Amino acid sequence: MSTPRRRGRLSTLAAALVIARRDFAAILFSRSFIFFLLGPLFPVVVGVMAGGVGKAVQDSAAPASIGLAMSAEDNARMLSARRHLGESMDRSLPGLVVVRDVPRGSAFDAERALNESKGALGAIVGGRLDAPEIVGPQERIGRWQGMVALLASEAAASAPRAMPDVSLRPVAASAAPDRHGLMVTAQASQTILFLLTMLLAGMVLSNLVEEKGNKIIEILAAAIPMDAVFLGKLFAMLAVSFVGIAVWAGTAGGFVLLAGHALPNLPVPAVGWPMFFALGIVYFAAAYLLLGSVFLAIGSMASTVREVQTLSMPVTMMQLMVFFLASYAMTSPSSAVETFALIFPFSSPFAMLARAAQYPALWPHVLALVWQVLCVTLFIRVGAYLFRTRVMKSAPGGVRKRGLRGLFRKAGAAAAAGR
Repeated sequence: MSTPRRRGRLSTLAAALVIARRDFAAILFSRSFIFFLLGPLFPVVVGVMAGGVGKAVQDSAAPASIGLAMSAEDNARMLSARRHLGESMDRSLPGLVVVRDVPRGSAFDAERALNESKGALGAIVGGRLDAPEIVGPQERIGRWQGMVALLASEAAASAPRAMPDVSLRPVAASAAPDRHGLMVTAQASQTILFLLTMLLAGMVLSNLVEEKGNKIIEILAAAIPMDAVFLGKLFAMLAVSFVGIAVWAGTAGGFVLLAGHALPNLPVPAVGWPMFFALGIVYFAAAYLLLGSVFLAIGSMASTVREVQTLSMPVTMMQLMVFFLASYAMTSPSSAVETFALIFPFSSPFAMLARAAQYPALWPHVLALVWQVLCVTLFIRVGAYLFRTRVMKSAPGGVRKRGLRGLFRKAGAAAAAGR
């Protein structure tokens, strides 16, 4: 009984794991990895300072408007009182907008009108001047109770102006504030995903330049398929990136524990925080592999580090355009721009993560991830093919063509020497 012979070359997946293990260990235990971990501290400091300035600007901004749904006479008196008091208290009083003139004794669905305002109104005041009623989210109506009482007292123009008792009817939340909060979560997640991708994917550009210089890449290409080399290096860099993110996340967690309630709370995404974090990790991996496959192909065809630096600037600018596309698509739901951003491979992870923050459906994410995996596979194969044909000069049929050409050249040289 004969024993089947084993192949000498590893399969693509096994060879990719060998390359990934080799590169991961080489990078993780190098001195430069320590400086790599310390690098993001400077942008974090700048971001904290910018966040403090932004919060100060937001705190100094004018308060949200309050809708009026009283009788026509009461609405006019409230507006007149707002103009009168606004001369000395303009920064502390909210703006007033007439939603509807409601006849006395008629019913008005203030909660529905608040939901249909799409964030333009923070609350709606109804009732009468001697008994106004504020309808809105709990965190706002309590803060505006005294202001509405002051305006109603000034509008009633009674002498002395007695402050009326303002009743409160809180609602769970209006649709517009919820959507605004989800937009904030989506925008924050897109920004973090973009910064991490651009910060970490840049390492892939110069990865093959060093190995091309010391001829290691030629040894690897002779031993294993070039697709496996590209795939292994991408997954090694992805694993190194996850190590860096874990270290940075642990450091950020320590700051969060120290800051306590001083940090702002982001609204809960539509899919929930556990699923949102899981999708964030998966979409980061997809964005990293998509961009890294392009970077790896560019770096493999570059001869020097200077060429890599020259080529990295256009790629970075294009990635910025992709980020702006995904951000704009988030503001235009169900539009052609959003559909294009969801399908375009490089913007798909950013657009889908923003969608996870706003919509609870999970099946679109399954389709998007399958599409992104197919694109990563295609880009890796194209990059490996370009490296073989343009750098290694080993495309199928290329050896045969060069051999025939060389044979004809030798024959011509021999004939010339015989003459």
